[in-house]
Parts: sequence; C-alpha cells; structure tokens
Amino acid sequence: MKNLGFLLSMVFMLGVVTLSAQPTDSDPLAKEPGKCYAKCLISDEYETITEQIETKAASKRVEVVPAAYETVTEQFQSKAAATRLIAVPAEFGTATEQMLSKEAATQLVTTPAQFETVSEQMLSQEESKRLIAVPATYETVSEQVLVQEESSRLIPVPATYETVSEQMLVQEESSRLIAVPATYETVTEQMEVKAASSRTITVPATYETVTEQVLQQAESKRLIAVPATYETVTEQVLVRAASKQLSPVPATYESVTEQILVKEASTRIEKIPAQYETVTEQIEVTPASTKWVKRKADRNCLSADPNDCLVWCLIEVPAEFRTVTKRVRQGCAAGYTDNGEDCVKTVEIPAQYGTQTKQVLKTPASVQEREIPAEYKTVTKQVVKTPATTKEEVIPAQYQTVSKQVVKTPASSREEAIPAQFTTVSKQVVKTPASTREEVIPAVYKTVTRQVVKTPATTRQESIPAVYKTVTRQVVKTPAGVQEQPIPAVYKTVTKRVVSTPAGVQEQAIPAQYQTVTKNEVTSPATTREEAIPAQFGTQSKQVVASAASTRDIDVPAEYTTVTKRNLVKKGGFTEWKEVLCNYQITTEVVRSVQAALRTRGYDAGPIDNVMGTRTKAALTKFQKDNGLPVGQMDKETMTALGIKY
Repeated sequence: MKNLGFLLSMVFMLGVVTLSAQPTDSDPLAKEPGKCYAKCLISDEYETITEQIETKAASKRVEVVPAAYETVTEQFQSKAAATRLIAVPAEFGTATEQMLSKEAATQLVTTPAQFETVSEQMLSQEESKRLIAVPATYETVSEQVLVQEESSRLIPVPATYETVSEQMLVQEESSRLIAVPATYETVTEQMEVKAASSRTITVPATYETVTEQVLQQAESKRLIAVPATYETVTEQVLVRAASKQLSPVPATYESVTEQILVKEASTRIEKIPAQYETVTEQIEVTPASTKWVKRKADRNCLSADPNDCLVWCLIEVPAEFRTVTKRVRQGCAAGYTDNGEDCVKTVEIPAQYGTQTKQVLKTPASVQEREIPAEYKTVTKQVVKTPATTKEEVIPAQYQTVSKQVVKTPASSREEAIPAQFTTVSKQVVKTPASTREEVIPAVYKTVTRQVVKTPATTRQESIPAVYKTVTRQVVKTPAGVQEQPIPAVYKTVTKRVVSTPAGVQEQAIPAQYQTVTKNEVTSPATTREEAIPAQFGTQSKQVVASAASTRDIDVPAEYTTVTKRNLVKKGGFTEWKEVLCNYQITTEVVRSVQAALRTRGYDAGPIDNVMGTRTKAALTKFQKDNGLPVGQMDKETMTALGIKY
C-alpha cells in the first residue's frame, strides 16, 4: 500500500509539473510571439526597516564649581617709629697735584724679520721641442685658366643741354671723348700643374746635465733690542690732614612674632563617575520564514525530460538576531550621593594660618667720636739711567744643490725641395688697353638765348668678359712641413724661506707716568643731626571665600544604536512564467557583461572568461535572492537590475 501511495503521488506531481511547464493561453506573457519565457522561482519579498534602540538612558551629570577666593590686602606695622643720629662729616678742601712717578723715555722695540715659505718649481730639465715631419698632401683641382683677359671699351655718352635766355656764354668750351679700342696679342706661358713643396726631416735635440746651487733661504739680519735701564727715587707726600670722625650708633630692635589668618575655612565637592552594569539582549532583525528549494528528481520519475522530474521542497529559514549591549545604572560608593551620571560628596577644608614678624625699638640711636690721624703716601718714581739701544746679528743664507737637464742642441729640421710641375697653355692678353683721345670744341659766344651744359659729356664703360679655359692640375693641399711637438720641462718642487719683511727697530715712546695726590684740609668740623625714622608698615594678603563650592547639573542625552530589520512583505516560494533571454541572445558579450556587473556589485562570479560557469551561476542566484528577483534564469528583471542591455 505504501508503494502504491508513493507511486500515485509521483504520478500526480509529474502531472502538475508537466502542466506547469508550458504556458497557457490565459497567461499574458504567452501572447507575445518572438520572445522566450521560463518558470522562475519567486523569492520572499522583504522590506528593510532601520530603527534606533536606546543603549543608555538619558541622565544628568554633575559639574563641580569649585569655591572662588578673593585676595584681601591689609597693612600692619612691621617696625615702630624712631629717630636716628646722622653724622655730618667734617668738610675738607681738596688740593690736587700731579706727582711725577716715572720720567718720559723711549724704548726700541725689535721688529723681527718675517719669513714666508715659498714652494717653487725648479727646472730640472728645460722645455724643448722636437720636430715631426709632416708630408705634403695633394688634391686635384679644376680651375679656369685666363685665355683672354677681361677688358673694357668706352662708349661716348653725348652731353645734354638746356635753353637759358640771358646775355652770357652761348656754349661753353667742352670736349668729347673718342673711343680707341684695345688691341690683343697671343702669348704662351707655363701653367703650374703641381705646386712646388718640400718635406722636412727631423733632427732631435740633445741634452746635458748641469748642477747649480739654489738659494733656499736668503741672507737676512735681525736686530736685538737692548732695553733702557732705570733707577728708583722714593719720597713721602701728605695725602690727608688729621681730623675727627663722628660715627652714629644705630638703634637696635627686637623681633616679635604673631599668627595671622592666611586663608579662610571652606568646602570642596568631590565627584566620581557612577557605576554601570553592561546588559546584553537579542533583537530579532529578520523573522523566521520558509523558502522553496529545488532538489534532484526521483530516479523513479517516468518522464524523459529531467526538468519534468524536478522536486520543489519547502524548508524553514530560521529568524536572524543581533546582539545589542546596554549600560544600566547600579549606584554610588559609600559616602557619595547619587546625582545623575556622577556621585558627589562635600569635603571640609580647614582655615590656613601664617606667621607674621614685626620689629620693636630696644635701644635708641647714639653717636661715637674717633680721631683720624694725618695720612701720608710714599711716592716712587723711575728715571732713565741708560737709554735703549740695538745690536745687529747677521743670519747667513742657506743653499741647496739641484741637478737639472738643459738642452745642449735644440731640435731642428732640414728641408728637401720638391719641384713644381707645369703645363703649357695659350691665352690672349691685352697688348694696349682701350683708351680715349680728347677733341677740343671751341666755345661760341653771342648775346642771345643760349644753351648751357646740363649734364657734361661722359663715357660709359662696357666690360668685355674674359675668356677662360678649364685646366686640371694638382695643387698642394697641405704643404710638407714640420710639426713642432713641445716636450714639457720637468720641474722639481723646492721649498725655501724668503724674507717677506726684513728685521727692523721701531722706536716706541714711553710717556712719563704721573699719579694724582689729593690733600684734604678741614673746612668745618664733623657734627651730627637728628632724623626722624617713620614707622614701617608691611602688606599682608589673605584669601577669603567669595563664593562657596557648588555643583551644577548638565543634561547627558541618551545613547542609541542603529538596528536594521527585515520584515516579510510578500511570501515567495512559488514559480511564475517570466520573460527570459533566448538562447541566441545569450552571447559571450552578454555573459561577460553579467560577470563584470556582478563583480562590480561585490559578488564572486569567478574570472571574466565569457563562460556561464558554476561560480557565475552561483553569484547570479545570490544576487537575485538578495534583491528579491526571480531566481534561476537570466530574466528581463535581472538584466535590468544589473544594467545590461541585450
């Protein structure tokens, strides 16, 4: 019975699939010929809803406003008023004079010679030259040989006249030029075909070695200064006369110390953050649903078409959840008061005291008298005994032996003549050049209208071109000669000391030395005067509370997190006829466009190889499911969503 029931079920499903595999006349898609259609699985349709979930409730936090203080300054007497005796010293008349302590003199300061080290190149072998023979080079040139020299002939240009009416010369005396043509003769001359040249044979230079003494340090002199000698003379000079001095004895004080208030007692508010507990809860973002899944056909299916034997199974899709974390207030520690987000407590601050010291009079001021004896000063002066002189010491020159090569006979060359080559040519030359002879026309006078010369008669020269003949010959392109090749001189570096500044003696004046001696004479004796000393006051500062510490509440807004949910709008899991691409429309270009569009949207469609392979099909199916499109075919809606035209 079970097998019979299963067989009946399979026959029924086969009939349903067969009936659903072909579009009916009532289907609106079947009424458009030329298009292709297929059954596509319709997925569930969802709408995405975004909402804010409170993770932390709104609260208040306490901001502590500390106590404000102001500084109060007051005066106190630090030292009592008193008097003091000020000694008025005796007045003295000052007499100042200059005492000679050392006579003027001169000293000779030796200026030593200054040397500088000079490195110079000593010639060890003279520069010379050697001659290298350079043979002549030739080139063949074609030139025009003058057969008949260029000449000219004179063509007479008659004068022009203008008419002038006046009593004057009718026609000035003038002349005209008659052309005498040139005559020619034929001459024969030797034409140089190849110019004479020469070649040079080099005779090298010879050398010899010579030895000479080179000055390494020139002879110089140095002056040794002999300083002057002096003798000392001593004498006593009165500096200050005897007098009396009154010395005031200041009053004495004793210190008294007392305590003063520096800062008043106050309070401060301590704040610590409140304690929270983290609570986690699950929020459903996608409800549970069902979907149809296409399975392989049963092997006992009786249809020859595999598509007729496909089995659709309805499976459950579990709901999706998201974990949201919230913070929940717990309370405050012991001794603190709950106040919004914070916990506070008030702490007493005791007053602060300082020590103040002041002075009081112990003994008044007095005066003490003292005798001041006369003061004398011993003055010592120096006088010249023997003046400064100098003595001269000779420093001999120093030499060094240096060997060098010099040219004994310079390089030379001898020249060997190479005669020129000639050929015979004939040409015409001017025997007598063209010329003119002058014929005088006498002047005519008449007191009538006459003609005067506007432009005098001239001749114009007409050139007769020379006649040339082409002759080929060899000429010297570069004459044979000698190329002089310098052989650089060889030098050796010799270091020597030369006097840059000779030694000398500089006379330096030593001015006489004086010292100022001041004598004091008493003009009025010393006395005392009494001066009142006012009491001294000190400034003491203390801090008083201007405003006590307090708190103020600041609103702390609630904290939220964003949760996105998917709500089922339309149930899917069934198939519908949809317009799809026909086989001839699924070209390699279309497949390539599908692969590229899927990759651009973040789907793994495999390599872009124009082949609708397994990875491309899987990516296309996932794209259709994610976007609520018909699943299983390259339908029109999917192509439009991918932005592909076909």
